Amino acid sequence: MLGIEGYEPAWHHDAEALAAVHRTRFVRIIGRKLRSGWLMWDMAERGWFADGPVVLDFGITHVEITHRKFDECAITWDQIDLNQPVDWYEHFDWRPDPHAALRHARGRILRAVNVIELITVAEWRPRILHAIEFLFEGARLAVYNAMDENGLDDVPESELPATNWRRVHIA
Repeated sequence: MLGIEGYEPAWHHDAEALAAVHRTRFVRIIGRKLRSGWLMWDMAERGWFADGPVVLDFGITHVEITHRKFDECAITWDQIDLNQPVDWYEHFDWRPDPHAALRHARGRILRAVNVIELITVAEWRPRILHAIEFLFEGARLAVYNAMDENGLDDVPESELPATNWRRVHIA
């Protein structure tokens, strides 16, 4: 997928199911420092290709997060070899920490991981899987669904809206 050899994401749109599938792996990285965050880089456009996975390097493992469509998220583990070229349109590469939110979390110890759901009034979809949230000592990093691509933010917890969302604890 996306020219990344060996990358086979499994898509989820239910926060509880996503948390259950990955809980054991996330528990293993609690207490670890984030070494770096990697983004797929479009060399022709000179910018982040937000459709590509966000790769977080915790030293002992890489966690790879991708969002698509309205509320789908895939989390994979160690499927992406950052030393291998991206074989797609010949102008993509991997870049370490090109986003301020990644730089702010780098070197900090991971304390918790959550799935963030948005609460809606729509009967057909009362909850929408929105983000994977990483809480570090002194920092917060969210990899969120930016409508069919990934978004990143480091908005402090104290500045998050008070209503219309909930956390599903993973680890």
